[in-house]
Amino acid sequence: MNSENFQTKWGQFIPLVTVFFFWGFVAASNDILIPVFKKAFDLTQGQSQLVSLAFYIAYTVGSLIYIGISLLMKEDLVNKIGYKNGLALGLGISALGTLLFYPAANSGSFTLMLSGLFIVALGFSLQQTVANPLAIALGPITTGSQRLTLAGGINNFGTTIGPLVVSFAIFGSSAGANTEMSIESVKIPYLVLGLAFLVVAILLKFSSLPDKPVAVIEVENDTISSRSSALKYPQLILGMIAIFVYVGVEVSTASNLPAYMESKLGFLTQDIAPYISLYWASLMIGRWTGAVGAFTNDLSIQKILKFIAPYLAFGVFLMVNAIAKHDLTPFYVYGLIILVLIAADILSKGNPARMLLLFSTLGIVALIVGMTTTGMTSVYAFISVGLFCSTLWPCIFTLAISGLGKNTSQGSSFLIMMIMGGGIVSWLQGFISESIGIQSSYIVGVVCFAYLVFYAWKVSGILRSQGIDFDKPVSGGH
Repeated sequence: MNSENFQTKWGQFIPLVTVFFFWGFVAASNDILIPVFKKAFDLTQGQSQLVSLAFYIAYTVGSLIYIGISLLMKEDLVNKIGYKNGLALGLGISALGTLLFYPAANSGSFTLMLSGLFIVALGFSLQQTVANPLAIALGPITTGSQRLTLAGGINNFGTTIGPLVVSFAIFGSSAGANTEMSIESVKIPYLVLGLAFLVVAILLKFSSLPDKPVAVIEVENDTISSRSSALKYPQLILGMIAIFVYVGVEVSTASNLPAYMESKLGFLTQDIAPYISLYWASLMIGRWTGAVGAFTNDLSIQKILKFIAPYLAFGVFLMVNAIAKHDLTPFYVYGLIILVLIAADILSKGNPARMLLLFSTLGIVALIVGMTTTGMTSVYAFISVGLFCSTLWPCIFTLAISGLGKNTSQGSSFLIMMIMGGGIVSWLQGFISESIGIQSSYIVGVVCFAYLVFYAWKVSGILRSQGIDFDKPVSGGH
């Protein structure tokens, strides 16, 4: 093996993944804000899901603004201002959003709170546009997907500790006694977060990251890559819907979980954070499993690491919660559920369509178990959805842009726009729960996974008809 072909520019990559951490930290922290806002502002479950809606719809609005500005400039915005400036600008926009939490908390305005989250996510939209291709460009194309997997692991470290840190910041160390928290306790954590955005923006601005990295050139198949628009490829059109429902079920499962645990199991709001943390840690567990190929090409060692990596990630979750002085006893049984993830990963043999089919089917099973059981069995069934969502982003993304050739970057931007599904599906489930109950409302997630099963089957035929054979491992993560 030529080591030069697998050399990643770690000095540039490591600073970059800080933004991946922020995306996960804030997104998962929203699941703590939802029950806090619901109580403080006396909201219905549907109204409380406006938190997710405002956050995730901003990704689409941000992408549309980006496309509009690029059209007016007659040049791609990031290519014009440079990648480092694009990241710094995105972080600056997010920092402005956190400033709104101060007047929002002082005036008790739910609208201002939502506006703040919306602006934070607007900045994230620009950061996503820049950071994903930049991560691929910081080294050879042969290891680009592995860098995205590692970045996804950092993202999920943020989702794991985000709920715990924000819960501690809001409720304090004596959370069990603090049942009448003030909405003003929300402003300080987010002002600190805004300061962190600005510090990282400055550090990245003066880092060694390239302003205009060498573009990643896709190998084009002359028979399928000559279409004038990415929207003329059926794998992309169907893939856009797949990204929409995937992010939707991933986010809505977690964001509606606090309401279920409060109403059906009697949990206090401040005691739910470790379970939300475990849900997002489940995505980290799955993605760390998918990242083993970044460390060795030896298949025998990879098989061993597929058992070590998920439990190492699970150990990170346990360690973080031990530091937070949470009782770990309820979580040990989850180690058995992780075996299902490992078995499915091995059975998929790295084929993205097969992996999407298997993991989506397991997602359906998990939700049905959660809907038809009671107690902690149902809670762990809902949490395990995180395990089965962990591999879906790279599978869908890879299948959707396959064969697009010169239209690949355009197709990628359309897929990123569909992240708005995280807000819309969450709101829809919350709204439906008001009629059929919070536990039954997870039928929304079942429908989402059912579409992903259909997409896995349909796209295989579409790609075969275009002469594309996918039978190799994929990796990455949102």
